[in-house]
Amino acid sequence: MAKSCFHCLEAVPHGFQGEVMFEGVANPVCCTGCQAVAETILAQGMSDYYKFRTETSGKVQELVPEQLKELLSYDNQDIQKDFVADQGSNKEVLLSVEGISCAACAWLIEKQLLALAGVQRVDVNTSTHRAMVLWQDSSTKLSEIIGALLQIGYKAYPFQADEEAAQKQAAAKAYLRRLGVAGLMTMQVMMFAFAMYFGMFSGMDEGFEQYFRWISLILASPVILYSALPFLANAIKGLKSRQLNMDLPVSLAIFGAYGASCYATVMSVGEVYFESICMFTFLLLLGKYLEFRARMKASEFTANLQKLMPLTARKITGAIEEVIAAKSLALNDLILVKPGETIPADGIVVEGTSTVDESMMTGEHLPIKKFVNHQVYAGTLNHDGAITLKINKVGQNTLLNQIIKLQHNALMKRPKIVEVTDKVAQWFVACLLIFASITAIGWYHVEPEHAFWVTIAVLVATCPCALSLAIPTALTCAVATLTKKGILIKEAHVLETAPKVTRYAFDKTGTLTEGRFTILKVAVLDEQYTEPMIMALACALERYSEHPIAKAFIDKSEHFIEIKDAVVATGLGVSGNYDGKDVAIGKANWFGSHASFSQATLFIDKHPVADFYLQDKVRSSAPEVIEFLQAQQLTCHMLTGDSSNAASNLANELGLDSYKQACSPKDKQNVVAQWADEAHIVAMVGDGVNDSPVFNTAHLSIAMETGADISKNTADVVLLNSDLNSLKTLQSVAIKTKQIIRQNLTISLLYNGSILPMAALGLVPPWLAVIGMSASSIVVITNSLRLLKL
Repeated sequence: MAKSCFHCLEAVPHGFQGEVMFEGVANPVCCTGCQAVAETILAQGMSDYYKFRTETSGKVQELVPEQLKELLSYDNQDIQKDFVADQGSNKEVLLSVEGISCAACAWLIEKQLLALAGVQRVDVNTSTHRAMVLWQDSSTKLSEIIGALLQIGYKAYPFQADEEAAQKQAAAKAYLRRLGVAGLMTMQVMMFAFAMYFGMFSGMDEGFEQYFRWISLILASPVILYSALPFLANAIKGLKSRQLNMDLPVSLAIFGAYGASCYATVMSVGEVYFESICMFTFLLLLGKYLEFRARMKASEFTANLQKLMPLTARKITGAIEEVIAAKSLALNDLILVKPGETIPADGIVVEGTSTVDESMMTGEHLPIKKFVNHQVYAGTLNHDGAITLKINKVGQNTLLNQIIKLQHNALMKRPKIVEVTDKVAQWFVACLLIFASITAIGWYHVEPEHAFWVTIAVLVATCPCALSLAIPTALTCAVATLTKKGILIKEAHVLETAPKVTRYAFDKTGTLTEGRFTILKVAVLDEQYTEPMIMALACALERYSEHPIAKAFIDKSEHFIEIKDAVVATGLGVSGNYDGKDVAIGKANWFGSHASFSQATLFIDKHPVADFYLQDKVRSSAPEVIEFLQAQQLTCHMLTGDSSNAASNLANELGLDSYKQACSPKDKQNVVAQWADEAHIVAMVGDGVNDSPVFNTAHLSIAMETGADISKNTADVVLLNSDLNSLKTLQSVAIKTKQIIRQNLTISLLYNGSILPMAALGLVPPWLAVIGMSASSIVVITNSLRLLKL
């Protein structure tokens, strides 16, 4: 008997003598590549990988010099622009990793990479075969990260949408080839089977009937040994790694029936069921193919996003316009975008006016007016005017690529409920095998000639494929739908948490209001300062602030004043030094001695010298959204840092259940924590600028649009269109997703629960069992696809 390789478990070629020592035992390996990888893993103290892996490792292929040269090219900064994102002083890359097969692979990859200098975080997704790596480029190069994976047997390369699309097309063609062989041969075998069933060969010599059995065996063999082979291969891999997967009962049914029919043909005894096996395989493959197509449809939205980027751009250098590759654009380049063209990179409009379709981000198809100093985004469509842009974001730092990356992150994280159903499915397979064994023994003592086929029907009919698909397909479809509507899901728990929320808390400025302030009145409190001087100081200080109030002071003074040692105090205001005096602008009670209902106060040497009264417009959608949430039995509250009368007026206008004003970020955090202690599930909605502390405390955090800094936001959800109506959509889709998940689980459990006794009693023939199993999976997927139409 051929020996199995210690690393990849494939057969060891005759004559190869390589070995690896593990726990005092010499273990054979199939090649020098597997030997080097296994020795590296053991030498680095990661032997637990071989103890806990549940799937086989991939066979190691050595790199040729051309591939090694390509590996080093990944360190080129220009090349990295296409797939590496800057995260402050760190870099982040999404890698496609070949050879990932189980949780132990993820553990091994994470341990190997985290041992490298500068690697700070590694997230591995075993289902998509991808790894997200955050590292310091000054300590470790990308080629070293990929090389470290090669040392332990995993080939990795930067994820690219075109390559993934090619892989999916190849997988679809493989399905169709196997399906074609199974379908063609099934028709031929069925022709002979029907002839024998209906007595068309009666009166002929028995040798002819045996002859047609042999013909059926020959025709059925390609179906079993080619079309059905992936089921057997996966089942064997699972058994070698001590894991019961759903291909095991299917393989037992197919190859058990084939073996029994071959025996009957060779020995000229009993019945043959080649036509049943072929039809069984064909129907099973058809169901798998339809399932594969449905999954592709559910995930195609992200792929479509990645295809929005144009290939070329019109770069302007002086008076010269040249068409270059969009990938080669650099920061501060000037480009011309003509009507009807797609914008190739994020930038600021420096010349011209136009309208832009941003529906790919916001879900809103109405064109948005853009003119000088407006931000535009890569992948959006320029409508009716020629505009000149100055590039401020390229490559992985564009908003489009950040959206794609964050959606990948959300789908890479598995909700707890998915892990539970996967474990249930594994236990279900174990129980199924035990029940099938009991069924076989029982029928053998009653009607031995039916025992085999009844057992096969039990194995196939009750395979829990639908149970494993019930939740992942629903979540994938829901995330795709929300992203199309401008609601970016960043964390996997969102769709589980949203239906449980009992209390919504809102920030005021920039959330319930538009955050577009205008100055209504300036009240001078100290006569030694003139209003022009006060406005000059206020404008100079507010230049350092990102708070929405600061925008009201832009261009409000003709005098330029330089502030020294400017400091932004979160939740309070901005302070600095001018002409030897301490100046500050912010909350009226900042220094504790001034009571005012103004939105901002100017201080000189901590003495109030002017109050600023501002006006902010309420979002038109706010009343409708508050009414909707309250109709859903959810209470609505406002937590704001505004200490003026505007807070109470707004709370009364919107009919909020309660409000707290003059809150610091810590105060908001304490209030939400108190609500959580009272068993409330709290969703916090804010502008994402200074709401990070309360976002971390809330069960569900929702931020309004944060533009190019989206990846730095701590929120679980980002409303890309800054429309509060998106909360209605989020709540509705989350509730609908919960309903569909329950429906899927009910369908799968009812099917398995009802078909099991029927199959055990011999009421379900094998061919009908195949249809039932495939149909249950397709029904579950089709039910999930309804979420794409919301």
